[in-house]
Amino acid sequence: MRSYAIGDIHGHLDQLLAAHDRIAADRRATGDDTAPVVHVGDLVDRGPDCRGVVEHLRAGIDSGENWVVLKGNHDRMFLGFLDDLKHHDPGLRSDLGWLHPRLGGGATLESYGVREAASRPLAPVHAEAVELVPAEHRAFIEALPTFYRRGEVVFVHAGIRPGIAVEDQTETDLLWIREPFLSDRSDHGALVVHGHTAIDMATHYGNRLNLDSGVAYGGPLTAVVIEDRTAYALTPQGRMLLTPML
Repeated sequence: MRSYAIGDIHGHLDQLLAAHDRIAADRRATGDDTAPVVHVGDLVDRGPDCRGVVEHLRAGIDSGENWVVLKGNHDRMFLGFLDDLKHHDPGLRSDLGWLHPRLGGGATLESYGVREAASRPLAPVHAEAVELVPAEHRAFIEALPTFYRRGEVVFVHAGIRPGIAVEDQTETDLLWIREPFLSDRSDHGALVVHGHTAIDMATHYGNRLNLDSGVAYGGPLTAVVIEDRTAYALTPQGRMLLTPML
């Protein structure tokens, strides 16, 4: 069973389009035009064209592309701010806010036309955001699922709490968890494909596959093809096997 997947995007539309091109090349090589493409979340924040990423994915799904887009923690923070300027996501440290430079919410709002979003008083920034973010973008992000299961693989944004079925996970864990998930080496009953924790390159740990290769920090955007529990990174030269770490 074949699936494609793309890691955290963070507003890099150019890299997203290039990742889709690499997937299209693999489709041509395999003759497979039906396998889904799963995007593991974090469409927005930090990057230069967050609006463009949301619109590209929304319009593609509307036009019939077999794409699955999962909700990431940054996507949820974006919605939370639009709903309430005082919103603080329960997964976020108490001393940080979505518009803090470390989170990159200002870049998201600026892509929608809100000027100097991270350096002006919250009230006018919020009012402009509510006016400028299209209703269809809000509705698209609000409706994003938090996990997707296919065959021997389960796709989530951040990970799972070990020992709990994915259907019983809290949304906050699915969007925010690091430990104890990252250090757990037990079999989860399926290969868990996720992003959220930036590393130098996509890595297969045997029981999980991390796709967040740090595009938000100048790294590449990873696209992979997964066949059963075997994964290959898709490069301009073709497939590269991601050997599971023992």
